[in-house]
Amino acid sequence: MPAATAQRRIARLASLTPVHRAFHWLHLHQPQLRKWQLEMVNIPAPPFHEQARAVWFLDRFHDLGLTNLHIDDEGNALAELQPENLPEIPQPHLLISAHLDTVFAPGTPCQPVEDPESPRIFAPGICDNAAGLTALLAIAAALRYAQIAPPIPLLFAANVGEEGEGDLRGMRHLFTSGRYHNRIAAAFALEGGGTNTVVTRGLGSRRLRVTFTGQGGHSWTDAGIPNPILILSRALTDIAHLRLPTTPRTTINVGHISGGTSSNSIPESATALLDLRSTDPGQLTSTELEVRRLLDATLHTAIRESTRQRPARPAPKLEITVIGSRPAGALPDDSPLLHTLRAVDRHLTLHSEPRIGSTDANIPLALGIPAMALGAGGMGGGIHTLQEWFDPTGRETALRRILLTVLDTAHRIADASTI
Repeated sequence: MPAATAQRRIARLASLTPVHRAFHWLHLHQPQLRKWQLEMVNIPAPPFHEQARAVWFLDRFHDLGLTNLHIDDEGNALAELQPENLPEIPQPHLLISAHLDTVFAPGTPCQPVEDPESPRIFAPGICDNAAGLTALLAIAAALRYAQIAPPIPLLFAANVGEEGEGDLRGMRHLFTSGRYHNRIAAAFALEGGGTNTVVTRGLGSRRLRVTFTGQGGHSWTDAGIPNPILILSRALTDIAHLRLPTTPRTTINVGHISGGTSSNSIPESATALLDLRSTDPGQLTSTELEVRRLLDATLHTAIRESTRQRPARPAPKLEITVIGSRPAGALPDDSPLLHTLRAVDRHLTLHSEPRIGSTDANIPLALGIPAMALGAGGMGGGIHTLQEWFDPTGRETALRRILLTVLDTAHRIADASTI
């Protein structure tokens, strides 16, 4: 019985003196966690500009006594906690990560504001993902304080590129081309607030930049030549009328439109950003093909109309650029990783809440590597807005949950690798 076996392992693990010492550190050092969180959120980390925050993390990893500190070629800040007697042969690693970047553009004010009447902190990115990043430091600090040497190396990563057009670039590098790409046996991504939540299914997405172009001109003297804004509008209307399945759930969103210069100018271009998502990789592919078919059909209609009206003028053109592609994946229901988490939640009297989401866990899940995204505790709101807030009340329970899950998983991997 895997569930009963996992329950016995967790009960024994939670009874160990070093684990109690780690729990004690987490209990006593909540003010330190708040201090770290206030410091890090004050360092801007827009997409593709996470360098300053990565350097700050490398300094914290150094202060905590971690080893193999470095920033890799993609910009991830990395460090290890190694076993006491590290074998000479390569060992499997367990990855614990949290993403550095926020959704906010350069120049966005990010100074935190503390509510004088409650524990809440207000700042862009204070929950997503300063909460996860704080948990990353908390786990490393608690393990070091308790002098817990893991049975296999733990790889701590403050990674880049989780949000938006970052397109999971930090995780892609770690799992496909970085120095650890063939050594990570399992992965935990610490993501935002929440205590019971766990993301076990990676939501696939495809993001497209669609641009129609034309010659442009004066609204009166050049009337009748192709208008890219009108062509784009027609295409988006057709896309909006697409019938999408509810099972597997599939969605299309138009998140941004741009183009034109003035009311009396026929624009030279019009652009829209599209976000396609599905729980099924095959459905995501077929939806993208249908969207591309509709765009091409709209273009050909516009070309025919322009040829009839102004045959000597250049025909409109279409450009479709893929700006993001997140693979779908899922952790099997009988995964040992899930048995461990459920056993931990029963021990802590929590109710597991498996969810689907688009997180850094998408990459390992799509590669068949056991992974999940875990809430880092506390509560948050206004995510991805300037009014974002975080309340750390109750964070300690989530950190215990992460700690026990990490340690049990590390021991399972170590035992399996010695068979």
